[in-house]
Amino acid sequence: MAGTNSERIMLAEGPAIILVEPQLGENIGMVARAMANFGLAELRLVKPRDGWPSDKARSAASKADHVIDGAVVYETLEEAVADLNFVYATTARFRDGFKPVRSPVTAAQTLRQRFRSGEKTGILFGREKSGLSTEDVALADEIVTFPVNPAFASLNIAQAVLLMSYEWMKSDIEDPHAVPFDAPEQPQATKEEVIGMFEHLEQALEVRGYFHPANKKPRMIDNLRAVFTRRAFTTPEIHVVRGVINSLDRFSRPGQINTSVKAMVAEDGSDDEGPSK
Repeated sequence: MAGTNSERIMLAEGPAIILVEPQLGENIGMVARAMANFGLAELRLVKPRDGWPSDKARSAASKADHVIDGAVVYETLEEAVADLNFVYATTARFRDGFKPVRSPVTAAQTLRQRFRSGEKTGILFGREKSGLSTEDVALADEIVTFPVNPAFASLNIAQAVLLMSYEWMKSDIEDPHAVPFDAPEQPQATKEEVIGMFEHLEQALEVRGYFHPANKKPRMIDNLRAVFTRRAFTTPEIHVVRGVINSLDRFSRPGQINTSVKAMVAEDGSDDEGPSK
């Protein structure tokens, strides 16, 4: 969202993220950060192994303090989902059973629709080592699975939450190609400005001995111009390029004596008339 920090709105809505027996505080913190990035705020923890609250989780959350401060701990998964109307279970493994399996895109759209209708929803994420058990999945309404490498399907818990959080945010965007901000508009350079840049560059390269051998100079100039006309320059871009050339402009142009050469002449006491007698 454009504007100053004071104008930015902290999004904090959507499905509850439920971590089942998470092990490391750092992982919980990274989950909180991913949630905050994409507008989710409700974090539920089922029997975190290292207890709660966790300084490590807060540190890893990178100032997603509203998520950490609002986290609620439950003793059982049944208690954690008791007030929810609809729950997804995330898994990368095939599961026997009768539950529908959805893609992240479809799951996020379903969660958005239910959220708009006033339902309370949640997404289950399993243990770092073993994921969700069959008993855990049984408490969900549907399964959501990610299109991952079949030979390397295991996702870090924070990565899995990030993927679903991203799809959640995307589900509320009318134009999937929209971006939060655009590059500033700049006027396209005139041909006079482009030619001036070429001439400036040619002079700088000439005194540096770039065009060698001399008989190849026309071809080399043609090549340089071809490179610099592969795209249309804007006026500010022309200024940038010429500023770079100016910063290297320690040479004498035709009819002009370099100030650094003057200084060198003054230091050794010589002048245009030759050594003194």
